[in-house]
Amino acid sequence: MVRWLVLTAFLSLVLAMTVAAPAWSQTNFATSDALTDNLKYFDFFVIKGGWIAWIIILLSVVALALAIEYCLTIRRTTIVPPAAVQQTQGLIEEKRYVEAIQFTAEEPSMLGYAVNAALLEAGNGFAAMERAIDESIDERSAKLFRKVEYLNIIGAVSPMLGLFGTVVGMILLFAEIHAADSFPRAQVVADNVATALVTTFWGLAVAIPSLSVYAVFRNRIDVLTAECALTADRILAVFKPTPLTPTAGAGASGPTPSATAKVTHALPT
Repeated sequence: MVRWLVLTAFLSLVLAMTVAAPAWSQTNFATSDALTDNLKYFDFFVIKGGWIAWIIILLSVVALALAIEYCLTIRRTTIVPPAAVQQTQGLIEEKRYVEAIQFTAEEPSMLGYAVNAALLEAGNGFAAMERAIDESIDERSAKLFRKVEYLNIIGAVSPMLGLFGTVVGMILLFAEIHAADSFPRAQVVADNVATALVTTFWGLAVAIPSLSVYAVFRNRIDVLTAECALTADRILAVFKPTPLTPTAGAGASGPTPSATAKVTHALPT
């Protein structure tokens, strides 16, 4: 959580720069008397980047919104909620299998989805229940991985847009040199070089935190899905078949009704 807060704070700084830019514009970028021709922070770090810089800044807002949304949805209380674990385990220990099936069917978490899939496979044996757990968790985790992939896309596209702005700025500079048939004025050079550098700045400023937050959430998904699988196995351990033991004078005892057989009768037809 601390790492996420640090990374999100850095990403928020990118957004804050755009919000606070008008206030910065009250301060001259240069303190020299020779360079006080209205060159402001906002002009230099945003306006000089042109429309390419604005696209990258928009991507930073999208990345921040995604990071906040992932923080609210990809966490332990939504994937392996302690209340759902306690409720499900209590119903199964009390052999209230119908209620357990109904509760897990209505529980929106990954744990509820996995346990419900396993209970519905109880009639096919414990091995089928384990497969159902693995398949349901794989399905839900794949959705989560696809969900956070948007941050990876933003992190990959932003520096490419910055590089595109760099190329555009250099092309414009050489076009000015060609049109003037000599080296142009310093202000013309500065404007085109600013386009090249400002877009690169914004591309890196958005890509670095986006890729960092993406890595944090991928690791969080791995940890929470593994925890979900272990918790589901622990809850359903009562259905695990026990080895038969021979009885004195009667050879091996016949099979006794198991929890799997009992829950099979409780399944809705």
